[in-house]
Amino acid sequence: METNMYDHIGLRVADLDAATRFYTAVLAPLGYVLCSSGDGYAGFGPKGEPALWLHLDKGRKADGAHIAFRAGSHDAVKAFHSEGLKSGGRDNGGAGPRKDYSPTYYAAFLIDPDGNNVEAVCS
Repeated sequence: METNMYDHIGLRVADLDAATRFYTAVLAPLGYVLCSSGDGYAGFGPKGEPALWLHLDKGRKADGAHIAFRAGSHDAVKAFHSEGLKSGGRDNGGAGPRKDYSPTYYAAFLIDPDGNNVEAVCS
């Protein structure tokens, strides 16, 4: 039985529409979708199982949270990075091996529209 490290994560965002567009784009290559949305929130995860929640907070200041999502392949990591750049993210490390982390670690990093460091990793 595989165990995930977390049940869910909540991020405060200054612009819910921009954050929803960004996470819809970067999570699609990893197999995750927008599961739930409403006035001031959006939830992403496997279909019917939201685990990443965005909450509108117009007074938010970037605090540098870091989230790493599992990817199924190197191609998914590359697509995550490419889609993120197209959707308002900033490059924080292109797709490639990170041998200083482990011999098989392959990842890409983005800064989301609210200043969070977001990673996709396949190892």
